[in-house]
Parts: sequence; C-alpha cells; structure tokens
Amino acid sequence: MSWWQRILHRPFFIRLLHWEYWSFHAVYLWVYPVWFFLCARSRSFFFFSASNPSIENGGFLMESKKKIYDILPPALYPKTILVIPAESADQLIHKVRSGNFSYPLIAKPDIGGKGRGVKKIYSEQELVEYIKRFPFEMLVQEFVPYDEEIGVFYYRYPDQSEGNISGIVGKHFLAVKGDGKSTIEVLLRKEKRFILQLPSLTELLGDQLHKVLAKGEEKLLVPYGNHARGALFVDNTHWIDEKFVESINAICKQIPGFYFGRLDIRYRSLEKLKEGKEFSLIEVNGAGSEPTHMYDPRNSIFKAWKEIIRHWIILWRISEGNHQRGVRYLSRKEGVQMFRQAREYDRVLERLA
Repeated sequence: MSWWQRILHRPFFIRLLHWEYWSFHAVYLWVYPVWFFLCARSRSFFFFSASNPSIENGGFLMESKKKIYDILPPALYPKTILVIPAESADQLIHKVRSGNFSYPLIAKPDIGGKGRGVKKIYSEQELVEYIKRFPFEMLVQEFVPYDEEIGVFYYRYPDQSEGNISGIVGKHFLAVKGDGKSTIEVLLRKEKRFILQLPSLTELLGDQLHKVLAKGEEKLLVPYGNHARGALFVDNTHWIDEKFVESINAICKQIPGFYFGRLDIRYRSLEKLKEGKEFSLIEVNGAGSEPTHMYDPRNSIFKAWKEIIRHWIILWRISEGNHQRGVRYLSRKEGVQMFRQAREYDRVLERLA
C-alpha cells in the first residue's frame, strides 16, 4: 500500500471523503430550511406527530418498540418479551424459559435506534449480564434465522386505500472472506468501511481478530443490518413492482394507524417475500425513519438531499391529512419534553452500548 493509500485509509479521511459517514447534522444542515418551511405551513414544529396515530409521537422519537409490536399480528414479528429494570435475574430467566425461547436470542433497548445496544446472546448467563447493564426497559427476542434483510419505505395517504413503496435498501452484513494467510484484522484493514468498525470489533472479538481464515472461508462478524455497525447499504429501489407493492400493502394494512415509515424485514428469498411468506418484521419505524436507501455509496449527497426532501414532503402531507381528520399535533410543551427526554436517553445509551 502506497503512502497516499495509507492516508486515505485513515478514519478521518474515510469519513471526510465519504458523505455516508458524515454526522447527522452535517448531512441535514443544508436541507433544514425545507423542514422549517413545512413547520410554518402546518403552524406546528411537531406536525410529524400526526403521521402515525397509533404510534407514540408518530414514531419520531422515544417510541416504544414493544408497544408497536403489540399492535401487530403476532405472526408478523419475532417472539418478544419486555424486561423491566426491577426484575431479578431469576424472573428474567423464568420469562425466557416459560416463553420457550431457544438460543441464540437478540437483546435490545425498547427505545433506541441505529443498532445501539443490540446484541446476539448465546446463553442465560450472557443474557442476564447484558440486560442488567441497562437501567431502562429492554427487549428479548427470538433470533430470526433468515439470511437476507432489507428496509422498505412505505407510505399511504389517509384518503387512499392503497399505499406505495418509495425506496428499498438492501443490507449486506459486515463479513470477511479468508485468503488462507491473512488474519481477520488484516482483512478488515483492507476495506475502508470495516476500518471504522475496528475499535468496536476489537472489544467484541478480542483474540479472534488474530485468527487466519482458510481461503474462501467467510466469517460473519456483525449479524445486524445497521449502517452505523458496518453494514453496506445498497439501493434496491429497482425491485419495486406491482407484486412487491401488493405484498407490502397487505402487511401494512394489518398495522392500525400506520401511514409512513420503514419496515425492517428479514426474509428467506425475494420471491417468497413477494408472496407474503417466510419473512419477519424486525422493526417498524415511523415518522423518524430515514430513507436509508440513500446511503448507497454510489449515491451522491445531492441524491440524498433529494430523497430527504421528498420524504419530508410526503410526511407533511400525511400529517396534514390526519390532522384534518382530528388527529392532534403534539403541543409545544410535549414536543420540547420529547426532545429533552431523547437527548438524555441517548447519552445514557451511548455510554452503555
């Protein structure tokens, strides 16, 4: 590797030269005027709260994942239990055993995003130790064995019976392929995307980073479809066809009061998903959803801004439509409190995750 390549492989320059790694505010700063214009049109800074009447705050911030699961038909999502901080280790284990869960499991905060705090759990001891790290409600969930994961952005206007898909993001989990001579760490350092994950992977994998994989051997290192945790996001919006839209409409019509957001779906094959078979909703995200297909490295920042603005306008139209039908906006006091709670919650989660 030349000196110039070594410079470009430093985390600072990776983030600087690839907009997909910029901070949230660095990406959104330039389009905030559009958001404020929409707020002015609605005469409310919190118009988004009317977008999904059945979800807290419209699903913008501080919504409970468990409460969203509770309005879904059980067949649509993984078996899940809620764990509260006051519960003892014995109570937690009893809940898991009586629910007939089998390991591995997924543990994650009931409120949160960007994959923070999500962990694959392999034993009762590991589960208890991990859950007790967090001073807020957590979810324990069966692990969905399907290998494929996508995010489907869905919207439906309140005066229409059928919805639409505005974007599809394919998620490629963080994995390496052996060459028979390089350690996992060396393989990771060859890919800029993986270099940014080295600090967390070092803590997670420890001595496993020094293992040499056989030629052609693939090793999945992070089994979560989160951009912040190294997953490659690919814009698969070209997958949209009539059959796909029909399948997603059939799913979303089973979610009361859901008009705008992103479905994170694990599935066996695209053909089966279009038939409404062999899939599971990992999460249903509301008004705070990003059109994550924009994070495809092939997309420019200008394409990303276009997608952000397009989805904000859709969100505004849906919120206005619901408001005209009697759905209230959050008051200024409620909205400010929501943002304050979210900021404090994120600080704690960032420290512990």
